[in-house]
Amino acid sequence: MKQIKLLFFSFLLLSSLSCDTNKKTELSYKVTSQKDTNGITYETVENDPTGLRLYTLDNGLKVYISKNEDEPKIQTFIAVRAGSNYDPKESTGLAHYLEHMVFKGTHKVGTADWEKEKEYLEKISDLYEKHRAEEDPEKKKAIYKEIDEVSLEASNYSIANEYDKMTASLGATGTNAYTWFEQTVYTNKIPANEFKKWITLESERFSTLVLRLFHTELEAVFEEFNRGQDNDFRKLYAAMLDGLFPNHPYGQQTTIGKAEHLKNPSMVDIHNYFNKYYVPNNMAIVLVGDLEFDTTIKQVNDAFGKFEKKELKHPTLPKETPITKPIVKEVFGPTSENISIAYRSGGVNTEDKKMVTLVDMIMANGNAGLIDLNLNQKQVVQRASCSPTFLNDYGYHTFTGSPKSGQTLEEVKDLLLEQVAKLKNGEFDEWMIEAVVNDLKLSQTRQYENNSALANTYVDAFIYQENWVDRVKFLDDLKKVTKEELVAFANEFYKDNYVVTYKRKGEDKNIVKVENPGITPVNLNRDKSSDYILEFNKIESEELKPQFVDYKTAIKETKTTNDIKVSYVLNEKNDLFDMNIIFDMGSDNDKKISLAAGYLEYVGTDKYTNEELKKEFYKLGISYYVSAGSDKTYVGLSGLKENLPKGLELLEHLWDNAKADEDAYKKYVEKIYKGRQDGKTQKGNILWSGLMNYGKYGEDSPLRDIMQIDELKAINPEELVALIKDLKNYKQRVFYYGKDVDNAVVALNNQHKIYGELKEYPVAKEYKETETGGNVFFTDYDMVQTEMLFLAKGEPFKPENMAASTLFNTYFGSGLSSIVFQEIRESKSLAYSAFAAYQGASKKDSPNYVMAYVGTQANKLEQAVDAMMDLMNDMPEADKQFQAAKESTLKKLAAQRITKSNIFWSYERLQKLGIDNDNREEMYNTIKNMTMEDLKAFFNKNIKGESYNVMVIGNKKDLDVKSLQKLGKIKELEVDYLFNYVDKKEVKL
Repeated sequence: MKQIKLLFFSFLLLSSLSCDTNKKTELSYKVTSQKDTNGITYETVENDPTGLRLYTLDNGLKVYISKNEDEPKIQTFIAVRAGSNYDPKESTGLAHYLEHMVFKGTHKVGTADWEKEKEYLEKISDLYEKHRAEEDPEKKKAIYKEIDEVSLEASNYSIANEYDKMTASLGATGTNAYTWFEQTVYTNKIPANEFKKWITLESERFSTLVLRLFHTELEAVFEEFNRGQDNDFRKLYAAMLDGLFPNHPYGQQTTIGKAEHLKNPSMVDIHNYFNKYYVPNNMAIVLVGDLEFDTTIKQVNDAFGKFEKKELKHPTLPKETPITKPIVKEVFGPTSENISIAYRSGGVNTEDKKMVTLVDMIMANGNAGLIDLNLNQKQVVQRASCSPTFLNDYGYHTFTGSPKSGQTLEEVKDLLLEQVAKLKNGEFDEWMIEAVVNDLKLSQTRQYENNSALANTYVDAFIYQENWVDRVKFLDDLKKVTKEELVAFANEFYKDNYVVTYKRKGEDKNIVKVENPGITPVNLNRDKSSDYILEFNKIESEELKPQFVDYKTAIKETKTTNDIKVSYVLNEKNDLFDMNIIFDMGSDNDKKISLAAGYLEYVGTDKYTNEELKKEFYKLGISYYVSAGSDKTYVGLSGLKENLPKGLELLEHLWDNAKADEDAYKKYVEKIYKGRQDGKTQKGNILWSGLMNYGKYGEDSPLRDIMQIDELKAINPEELVALIKDLKNYKQRVFYYGKDVDNAVVALNNQHKIYGELKEYPVAKEYKETETGGNVFFTDYDMVQTEMLFLAKGEPFKPENMAASTLFNTYFGSGLSSIVFQEIRESKSLAYSAFAAYQGASKKDSPNYVMAYVGTQANKLEQAVDAMMDLMNDMPEADKQFQAAKESTLKKLAAQRITKSNIFWSYERLQKLGIDNDNREEMYNTIKNMTMEDLKAFFNKNIKGESYNVMVIGNKKDLDVKSLQKLGKIKELEVDYLFNYVDKKEVKL
């Protein structure tokens, strides 16, 4: 099923037939306004499956509240209806940078002495205005040096990360924020018992803006800008928007901003933006989780009701004229080539949204769309898809495609436009609209089980000023659209009015590179605390008791008539099911298994063509898959439980009657070849797959142990089909998540026929992990940043280390208040992203690893290396921070609930580690009694003094070789060698 990017669909019940009139009856969506026990007014919508209460406080603040008791947590979002669209033209990137600064505290939070600190901050602000106005480069440098000096003085009175420390002390997860065109949204997921403390903190947070630690954070944002320059997708996206919106900020102001604006900020402008847009009548609080409505809204009103409503008028943004002929854009970069074709549409609150949504699913739904069947299933392109985006003023429908080997982007463009022409000619089945709506219902049902997904839907409704009732009845409205209406719309909408953007391989001539400004590390003052945090920590919350799973009773078992074990967990939420037939063997047992599993996607049977099979599954609302990992192979089925028998019958028919197709196999091998070529152009894949595997295993790695293309070509596809069919003859087991387990077993008995005694698995190949240390493995790549991964092989996995490693990771290496983040980013401004972790093994007797990562400008490499190595050998001891990390870890464990199908899959992971129970109970009790001395002992034994293999990817001509030579012997590795696509080549720096 197609993954929907924007969560704007709403789930509703199927219309029923009236016994008397035999006509479809429509659900009522009456909007009711009423008051709760506090006298606060809220709205509800009849037949709203989410149970939303939408409150409006007297000051205009919107509060979206929905209840879900699956876990004792609340997903929180605080949304501001303002983003980069409203950045001043001379200060692009302002809204995004403001988002970063809202984490820095207030006149109460994050300061040791506000009156003294304020004097320095005012001076810094004045200096930035002077710096901005100065045109002479040398004089600007002198002013910046003064800013750096005054900032160091100011940091004597600031306390870094106090907000992050407080949210961490609550046990919050997902503490973050994001900015886009029309919104800035702040996120936390908190234990339900900590809500009062959280809402009190947020009230303080949004009461005052203080721009402390400004220049170090600005440099971190510039590192984020550099990451964007290394992201070819972002460049293609920006070029596409520039073509679609030559006047509107959607195309003319990127969220990250222009380099010259980032380097010449105005603290005055940022304060003005905050004061104008961060007002209650332009904000919303979204809360989804385990809560009581009346109690929760009262606490929100007590905390935020005092905020003053202000008159607010958003700027009138430019209108666009119609596009009358194709607009062509090109971008260049090192990644594989692809193309996008985008049509401009109306915004969220227009009819275009309904029609484009339907068109999008008719075109590509992952199974039976025109693009799915005619391009992807027939393998005439490497891949193709489409997706819609709807914003306040406009939207766009984007078609994307990647070429096969030897295929041009222009040929892919023509093939995509051919599918649009088929749509305009009405070349799709009548039943597709109903099937698409049912598909969207199925998807929405799954999404609304997830608190975060539901909360995001409410955020979108607020930002795009949608009446919630329109969301609730959206799918009902889609059902009313006829094929004739859709075809008429397509002919009017999809003309030569598109923007085509070619992403070509080549050097990007527009890269912006800047010199290292030479920032003096600021003081973090870990030993200090503001008066606010001292009082905050005194507030007591009702204790939340952890709950652990008794896997022996939570996972039930039965058997089929063929004596196959069926493990099951009942779905108590809805009528959806997931069924997996599990084989405990994978590509380590037989390399051809994963090849065969992928090939099955492109074959038909003696009764159905491949395309017909896809349509039959889609009609049923059933999805199937066959996939193979290194040690497991899964044959899976999911969808509506009422269609499970028919879906399983169809899957078993394919399994038993698959027919090899020589032409499909030839194209499949070509697709694998092109996939390898594309994959080796992605820097993330090179670092985290290629270099990481080489750092662990050396030459004999599972990644390099592949079948070469000539070997693949020599395989008879009949052999692969036989291999898939023969899977049934191996030992197997079933996991079922859903209702009516008896009916599911009956379906298995009727359809999943097994004959004779089941075979044992082939012996799996084992890959030996090498010792680490003294090596620097480098791969040259055309990029602005340099990224480094430090890896040290540790002791074999021991369950008793899990408690200490979990606490260590919280304290030292992960999160906004961790030691590594504070030192590398907050104090020294050396990177946008930096972390370290003690990484546990995934199976028994395998080694753990010590891992650290930093991505930085090439001219900061030496500083970044030194800073990271200092930390990895000498862990700073901050008792207050340790206690906060301990409290955070315990609260996260207490609020964690393992539910639904995850009960089974979590038990699977534990069993691979040789653990037969929910070991979180032992971890919880161990962490409760741990001291800083215990953590220091863990650090000294497992991290300090470790010898690392260092994996580096960056631009060779910018590389600081001397800084890397301190870490070990440098060995440059070509990408083809890393992935074993060609013979080894010796390359020297």
